[in-house]
Amino acid sequence: MGDWPSQAVNNFRAKALPERATPVGYAALIAAYDLALPLPPRLAAIAERHHPVTTAEWIMFTPRHRPEPSLAGHLTFAIKWEGIDLSILARLFQTVEPGAVADLVRATPTGAFARRIWFLYEWLTGQALDVPDAGKVRTVSVVDPEQQFALDQGEPSPRHRVLNNLPGTPSFCPMIRRSAVLVEAAAKKLDARARAQIGRVRPDLIARAAAFLLLNDSKSSFAIEGERPSGTRAVRWGQAIAEAGNTQLSLPEFDRLQRIVIGDARFVRLGLRDEGGFVGVHDRETGDPIPDHISARAQDLPDLIAGLADFAARAQSGGFDPVATAAALAFGFVYIHPYVDGNGRLHRWLIHHALAAANYNPPGLVFPVSAAILRRLDDYRIVLETYSRPLLPEIEWQRTAKGNVEVLNDTAAFYRYFDATAHTEFLYACVEQTIMEDLPAEVAFLEAFDRFAQEVQEIVDMPTDRVELLQKFLQQNDGTLSQRARTREFAALTDEEVQRVEQLYSDTFEIAR
Repeated sequence: MGDWPSQAVNNFRAKALPERATPVGYAALIAAYDLALPLPPRLAAIAERHHPVTTAEWIMFTPRHRPEPSLAGHLTFAIKWEGIDLSILARLFQTVEPGAVADLVRATPTGAFARRIWFLYEWLTGQALDVPDAGKVRTVSVVDPEQQFALDQGEPSPRHRVLNNLPGTPSFCPMIRRSAVLVEAAAKKLDARARAQIGRVRPDLIARAAAFLLLNDSKSSFAIEGERPSGTRAVRWGQAIAEAGNTQLSLPEFDRLQRIVIGDARFVRLGLRDEGGFVGVHDRETGDPIPDHISARAQDLPDLIAGLADFAARAQSGGFDPVATAAALAFGFVYIHPYVDGNGRLHRWLIHHALAAANYNPPGLVFPVSAAILRRLDDYRIVLETYSRPLLPEIEWQRTAKGNVEVLNDTAAFYRYFDATAHTEFLYACVEQTIMEDLPAEVAFLEAFDRFAQEVQEIVDMPTDRVELLQKFLQQNDGTLSQRARTREFAALTDEEVQRVEQLYSDTFEIAR
C-alpha cells in the first residue's frame, strides 16, 4: 500500500480538480492501493478553503470534513458521502488483507457504516470475515436511497443487521446516483402521464397508433446500426419487441432473440462468443485491431449473462425504478457484447423488456424508444463512451492471428459494476420524448387523417388505399399535388377537385400540427 494523499493537487490521474484540493474517499483508496480501474464519473476532495464549489466531476468538501488517513477513515467517508461504488470496492477487497477489514469492523461492531462495509466485503468476495454476528442492533440499509437508486423491498441479512437493497447480485449490479436530473425526471411520473393520454383516445386509434409505433421502432433499431431491413425482417423484429416483458430473461431467450435479429445466419456465428470481441476497425495496412471498446472475455460471458438475468428479476420484484432498470440492463448488455452480431438491437430490446415487465407502458403500446435514440445519435454515442472510453486503457490485450483481440487481464468486474447514472438520464429523456411528443403526434395524425379521408369522400368517391396514397403525395410535396401525381395516379381528378383536396389537406393537417 502506498501513502494516503496528504497534499493538495490540481490533477488526479489526469482528472482535473476545480481548485487545489486533497483527494479523499474513493480517490484516496484508489491512490493508496494503486487500484487499476476506470475512474468513476465523480470523486471527492477536501478543498483548502471553507466555501469550495462542487462540480459534476468533483464533490468538494471543507477542511473540517477531512477523514482520518486510514482504510477505515477513507472507506467510511466514501460510503457516507459518495455512496456505494462496487467497482472500486471489488478491487479494493481483492487487494487488502481480510484482517484489515475485520479490524475495521471490530473497532465499531455496531456502527452503521462498519456493518455496511462488512456486508459488502462478504457479498463481493464470498468470504466470511472472522467477526461474530452483529447481534441486536438497529437494521440499516446497505444503499442509502437518498443517494442512489435502491430496491423498495430488500432482504435482511441477520449476520450484519443490514437490509440488502442492492438492485443486483455480485455477478451484475450497476449503480445509479440520484442526480438532480434523475430526481426531477422520476418525479414527472411519465408512466402515469402516458396512461392519462391513452385514456382520452378512442381504442381503435390507439390500436392503429400502436401498430405504427411498433414498426417504426423496429425499423429505427436497424437504422441505428446502419441497416435497412426488408419489410418481413422489420415486422418479425417488431413482433419480438411486442412480446418483450412476457418471459424471464435467460441465455436461451437471448439466443432465440439473436436468431430473430440475424435472420440469415449463414455467415454469422450464433450463440455466445467463443473468443474475444471488440467494437472498432482494423488498420488497413497491418490488420491490427483499433478498438473503441473491448468486450468482456468469452470465459466470463455465461456468468455475466446469468447475472444480468438475475438483476432483471430482482429489480422487477423489488420495485426498482423501471427506467433505471432498463438503462442498467441495456447498457450493461451492450458493454458485455456477448454475441458476434446482433448486440445493438438486443440491447435496445432490453429497454422494452424492462419497461413492459414493470407495466410502465400502457398495455399493448410500445414506446418507440429506438426512434427517439435515432434522433439523438450523437448523444447516444456520447453516453456509450462515458464508460467505454475510460475503460479501454485498463484492459490489457494483444492481437490474435485472426486480427481479433485477446484480453490478458481479469476484466469481469468492469462489466459487472459501472455507474449507469448518465445512461439513465439519457434514457429518461428518450422515454419522455416518446410519451410527451411521439405518442400525441401519432394520435393527432390519425385523427387528422380520419377527418381528411371522410371529407375527401364528399369531394370524390375514392377507396381507402387511394386516399392513403393521396395523403402521402400531399405530405411529400408540402400540401400540393405534384405534376407527376396529377398526370398519372390522380389524372382523373379535375382541377377544381384538386384545389378542394389541397385546401382540405391544409386545413386538416394544420390543425394536427
